Amino acid sequence: MNHDHGHSHSHHGGSGLRDEKLLRRAFFLIAAFMVVEVVGGLLANSLTLLADAGHMFLDAMALGFSWYSLKLSRRSHDRNLSYGYHRYQVLAAFMNGLTLMALVGWIILEAYQRLISPEGMLPVPALIVASAGLLVNVLAFRWLHHAQDTATVRSAALHVLGDLLGSAAAIVAALTVYFTGWPYADPLLAVVIAAILGRGAWRVLSESAHILLEGVPEGIDLQEIRGTLTARVAGVQEIHHVHAWALTAEKPLVTLHATVSEDSDLSSVTTRIKTVLNDEFGIDHSTIQVEHGPCPDD
Repeated sequence: MNHDHGHSHSHHGGSGLRDEKLLRRAFFLIAAFMVVEVVGGLLANSLTLLADAGHMFLDAMALGFSWYSLKLSRRSHDRNLSYGYHRYQVLAAFMNGLTLMALVGWIILEAYQRLISPEGMLPVPALIVASAGLLVNVLAFRWLHHAQDTATVRSAALHVLGDLLGSAAAIVAALTVYFTGWPYADPLLAVVIAAILGRGAWRVLSESAHILLEGVPEGIDLQEIRGTLTARVAGVQEIHHVHAWALTAEKPLVTLHATVSEDSDLSSVTTRIKTVLNDEFGIDHSTIQVEHGPCPDD
């Protein structure tokens, strides 16, 4: 019987460090402007601005996690956390998802009350803050556009792109109130932003909960792993006790048992299984138990 543990350590060159710097810069820009939007929203009594600030919080969170995950990939595990510190970002994402859901509930409740008894808003300050928000998002998007085209950076850029729509909605609300005085534009557009924010928050919440509950990572089919390894690796008779989970969405892990023929070399079978898992399924960390005859765990 043979146990083998595969470990992979990321090596980041200059591009990784540059991405980290760009993500950090975009994070601080968006996070700082989120505070400006909260203050502006409260002073102008604009629910749309406050809703967009919530959306900016979601973006800042996405940028912060992307930056932090690049930072963490250079930090090794220790004796307390043998898998390293990656799960911190998943736990934080889950907590933030809950917070955002509560925020969405508050925006919708507030919008409902404002639709019943309209409140005045100050369109000029709201317009100035919303326009500045649009420029901030365009700048952040340009920065991310210059970063390496990795999944981390792509998802962060998508968040910022979504926030451009939020800033545009806040501008439309301010202009409508300024030119027509129609009081319902602000709460109605706030509900639109809250719906977009709610969708994003739900995705963050469900994805992080799935990882924390040790769910099978997205895109990994255990049945397909069994079939592929049995077909592609010479000497493998059966694959069983397959478990897959993830540290973060980008770091899937697998443990499995392989029953092999008596004449097979255990070491080369293990190496071949690892190669197939890495090349076919993108799993670079696997623990494999190779067995002759009946499985001792059955």
